[in-house]
Amino acid sequence: MSGNSEATADAGEPGGDRSVMEAVAARVRALRKDRGWSLDTLAARARVSKGMLVALENARSNPNLATLVRLCDAFGVPLTELLQQPAAPLLQPTAPDGQPVLWSGPDGGKGLLVTGAAPPVGAELWHWRLAPGEEHRSEAHVLGTVELIHVLRGTLAVTAGGQEVVLPQGYGLRMAGDHPHSYANRTESEVEYSGVVLVPPHG
Repeated sequence: MSGNSEATADAGEPGGDRSVMEAVAARVRALRKDRGWSLDTLAARARVSKGMLVALENARSNPNLATLVRLCDAFGVPLTELLQQPAAPLLQPTAPDGQPVLWSGPDGGKGLLVTGAAPPVGAELWHWRLAPGEEHRSEAHVLGTVELIHVLRGTLAVTAGGQEVVLPQGYGLRMAGDHPHSYANRTESEVEYSGVVLVPPHG
Protein backbone atom coordinates (compact mmCIF):
# COMPACT_ATOMS: atom_id res chain seq x y z
CA MET A 1 0.00 0.00 0.00
CA SER A 2 9.01 5.07 -3.77
CA GLY A 3 10.33 6.81 -1.06
CA ASN A 4 7.20 7.86 0.80
CA SER A 5 6.04 4.28 1.29
CA GLU A 6 3.67 5.20 4.12
CA ALA A 7 1.29 7.08 1.82
CA THR A 8 1.45 5.61 -1.65
CA ALA A 9 -1.30 3.00 -1.73
CA ASP A 10 -4.27 4.94 -0.43
CA ALA A 11 -4.84 8.64 0.06
CA GLY A 12 -7.38 8.06 2.83
CA GLU A 13 -6.25 9.08 6.31
CA PRO A 14 -7.52 7.84 9.67
CA GLY A 15 -9.30 10.42 11.79
CA GLY A 16 -7.21 12.62 14.06
CA ASP A 17 -8.58 11.06 17.26
CA ARG A 18 -5.85 11.29 19.90
CA SER A 19 -7.12 8.16 21.67
CA VAL A 20 -6.67 6.15 18.46
CA MET A 21 -3.09 7.41 18.06
CA GLU A 22 -2.26 6.53 21.67
CA ALA A 23 -3.82 3.06 21.38
CA VAL A 24 -1.83 2.33 18.22
CA ALA A 25 1.38 3.61 19.82
CA ALA A 26 0.94 1.39 22.88
CA ARG A 27 0.03 -1.74 20.91
CA VAL A 28 2.83 -1.38 18.34
CA ARG A 29 5.38 -0.97 21.13
CA ALA A 30 3.97 -3.96 23.02
CA LEU A 31 3.77 -6.23 19.96
CA ARG A 32 7.29 -5.28 18.83
CA LYS A 33 8.79 -5.92 22.26
CA ASP A 34 6.83 -9.16 22.67
CA ARG A 35 8.49 -10.45 19.51
CA GLY A 36 11.93 -9.15 20.50
CA TRP A 37 12.16 -6.96 17.39
CA SER A 38 14.17 -3.79 17.13
CA LEU A 39 12.78 -0.73 15.38
CA ASP A 40 14.98 -1.58 12.40
CA THR A 41 13.58 -5.11 12.26
CA LEU A 42 9.96 -3.93 12.31
CA ALA A 43 10.71 -1.20 9.76
CA ALA A 44 12.12 -3.80 7.37
CA ARG A 45 9.26 -6.28 7.92
CA ALA A 46 6.54 -3.64 7.55
CA ARG A 47 8.28 -1.69 4.78
CA VAL A 48 7.95 1.64 6.56
CA SER A 49 10.64 4.06 7.66
CA LYS A 50 12.25 3.88 11.08
CA GLY A 51 11.42 7.56 11.57
CA MET A 52 7.74 6.83 11.01
CA LEU A 53 7.88 4.05 13.61
CA VAL A 54 9.59 6.27 16.20
CA ALA A 55 6.93 8.95 15.72
CA LEU A 56 4.15 6.37 15.77
CA GLU A 57 5.35 4.65 18.98
CA ASN A 58 5.52 8.03 20.69
CA ALA A 59 1.99 8.96 19.51
CA ARG A 60 3.36 11.86 17.46
CA SER A 61 2.15 10.49 14.12
CA ASN A 62 -1.31 9.72 12.77
CA PRO A 63 -0.50 6.91 10.27
CA ASN A 64 -2.65 6.35 7.22
CA LEU A 65 -4.54 3.13 6.58
CA ALA A 66 -1.84 1.75 4.27
CA THR A 67 0.76 2.05 7.05
CA LEU A 68 -1.55 0.42 9.60
CA VAL A 69 -2.18 -2.49 7.23
CA ARG A 70 1.56 -2.95 6.68
CA LEU A 71 2.14 -3.09 10.42
CA CYS A 72 -0.69 -5.61 10.87
CA ASP A 73 0.72 -7.79 8.11
CA ALA A 74 4.17 -7.67 9.72
CA PHE A 75 2.75 -8.69 13.11
CA GLY A 76 0.17 -11.08 11.65
CA VAL A 77 -2.74 -9.45 13.52
CA PRO A 78 -6.01 -7.72 12.54
CA LEU A 79 -6.34 -3.94 12.76
CA THR A 80 -8.46 -4.18 15.90
CA GLU A 81 -5.39 -5.60 17.68
CA LEU A 82 -3.62 -2.27 17.10
CA LEU A 83 -6.55 -0.12 18.17
CA GLN A 84 -7.42 -1.65 21.53
CA GLN A 85 -6.27 -4.11 24.12
CA PRO A 86 -7.76 -7.55 23.44
CA ALA A 87 -10.59 -8.55 25.74
CA ALA A 88 -12.58 -11.74 25.97
CA PRO A 89 -16.00 -11.20 27.56
CA LEU A 90 -18.90 -13.21 26.17
CA LEU A 91 -20.47 -10.01 24.82
CA GLN A 92 -18.33 -7.03 23.82
CA PRO A 93 -20.40 -4.24 22.24
CA THR A 94 -18.71 -1.43 20.33
CA ALA A 95 -20.62 1.85 20.43
CA PRO A 96 -20.68 4.03 17.29
CA ASP A 97 -18.27 6.51 18.87
CA GLY A 98 -15.82 3.64 19.46
CA GLN A 99 -15.73 2.63 15.78
CA PRO A 100 -12.83 4.58 14.22
CA VAL A 101 -12.95 5.97 10.69
CA LEU A 102 -9.67 4.68 9.20
CA TRP A 103 -10.24 5.81 5.61
CA SER A 104 -11.85 8.98 4.29
CA GLY A 105 -12.47 9.52 0.59
CA PRO A 106 -12.09 12.89 -1.14
CA ASP A 107 -15.87 13.20 -1.67
CA GLY A 108 -17.16 12.04 1.69
CA GLY A 109 -16.72 8.27 1.54
CA LYS A 110 -15.68 6.48 4.73
CA GLY A 111 -14.19 3.19 5.89
CA LEU A 112 -15.33 2.37 9.42
CA LEU A 113 -13.77 -0.44 11.47
CA VAL A 114 -16.84 -1.73 13.33
CA THR A 115 -15.28 -4.51 15.42
CA GLY A 116 -12.91 -7.44 15.20
CA ALA A 117 -11.36 -10.45 16.87
CA ALA A 118 -7.79 -10.97 18.02
CA PRO A 119 -5.75 -14.03 16.97
CA PRO A 120 -6.14 -16.95 16.65
CA VAL A 121 -9.39 -15.91 14.93
CA GLY A 122 -7.98 -12.75 13.33
CA ALA A 123 -11.03 -11.00 11.84
CA GLU A 124 -12.11 -7.42 11.10
CA LEU A 125 -15.65 -6.20 10.35
CA TRP A 126 -15.81 -3.04 8.22
CA HIS A 127 -18.57 -0.75 7.00
CA TRP A 128 -17.81 1.28 3.87
CA ARG A 129 -19.46 4.10 1.92
CA LEU A 130 -18.12 5.30 -1.43
CA ALA A 131 -19.40 8.48 -3.02
CA PRO A 132 -19.84 8.55 -6.83
CA GLY A 133 -16.42 8.26 -8.50
CA GLU A 134 -14.53 7.26 -5.34
CA GLU A 135 -12.15 4.31 -5.17
CA HIS A 136 -10.37 2.63 -2.27
CA ARG A 137 -7.14 0.83 -3.24
CA SER A 138 -5.15 -1.60 -1.14
CA GLU A 139 -1.87 -3.44 -1.39
CA ALA A 140 -1.79 -7.22 -1.17
CA HIS A 141 -2.21 -8.35 2.43
CA VAL A 142 -0.29 -11.18 4.07
CA LEU A 143 -0.49 -14.54 2.28
CA GLY A 144 -3.72 -16.38 3.04
CA THR A 145 -5.83 -13.30 3.83
CA VAL A 146 -9.47 -13.63 2.72
CA GLU A 147 -11.99 -10.79 2.32
CA LEU A 148 -15.77 -11.20 2.32
CA ILE A 149 -17.97 -8.45 0.83
CA HIS A 150 -21.72 -7.80 0.94
CA VAL A 151 -23.14 -4.92 -1.12
CA LEU A 152 -25.88 -3.21 0.89
CA ARG A 153 -26.73 -0.42 -1.54
CA GLY A 154 -25.67 0.57 -5.05
CA THR A 155 -23.23 -1.17 -7.39
CA LEU A 156 -19.62 -1.93 -6.43
CA ALA A 157 -16.73 -2.74 -8.80
CA VAL A 158 -14.07 -4.95 -7.19
CA THR A 159 -10.68 -5.62 -8.77
CA ALA A 160 -8.10 -8.13 -7.54
CA GLY A 161 -4.96 -9.39 -9.25
CA GLY A 162 -6.00 -7.93 -12.60
CA GLN A 163 -9.51 -9.43 -12.51
CA GLU A 164 -12.69 -7.42 -11.99
CA VAL A 165 -16.27 -8.17 -10.98
CA VAL A 166 -19.23 -5.76 -10.73
CA LEU A 167 -21.52 -6.48 -7.77
CA PRO A 168 -25.10 -5.13 -7.70
CA GLN A 169 -26.98 -4.56 -4.46
CA GLY A 170 -27.43 -7.75 -2.46
CA TYR A 171 -24.46 -9.58 -3.97
CA GLY A 172 -21.72 -11.13 -1.88
CA LEU A 173 -18.10 -11.87 -2.76
CA ARG A 174 -15.27 -13.99 -1.42
CA MET A 175 -11.91 -12.59 -2.49
CA ALA A 176 -8.26 -13.49 -1.99
CA GLY A 177 -6.88 -10.51 -0.09
CA ASP A 178 -3.26 -11.42 -0.79
CA HIS A 179 -3.34 -9.69 -4.21
CA PRO A 180 -3.46 -5.93 -4.84
CA HIS A 181 -7.14 -4.99 -4.88
CA SER A 182 -9.53 -2.08 -5.10
CA TYR A 183 -13.16 -1.14 -4.56
CA ALA A 184 -14.68 1.47 -6.85
CA ASN A 185 -17.96 3.30 -7.30
CA ARG A 186 -18.36 4.09 -11.00
CA THR A 187 -22.02 5.06 -10.73
CA GLU A 188 -23.79 8.32 -9.92
CA SER A 189 -25.21 7.03 -6.62
CA GLU A 190 -23.53 6.25 -3.30
CA VAL A 191 -22.37 2.68 -2.67
CA GLU A 192 -22.57 1.09 0.77
CA TYR A 193 -21.07 -2.27 1.64
CA SER A 194 -19.84 -4.39 4.53
CA GLY A 195 -16.57 -6.30 4.52
CA VAL A 196 -14.93 -8.93 6.69
CA VAL A 197 -11.15 -9.42 6.58
CA LEU A 198 -9.96 -12.82 7.77
CA VAL A 199 -6.30 -12.70 8.83
CA PRO A 200 -4.37 -16.02 8.85
CA PRO A 201 -2.43 -17.06 11.95
CA HIS A 202 1.00 -15.48 12.22
CA GLY A 203 3.74 -17.83 11.12
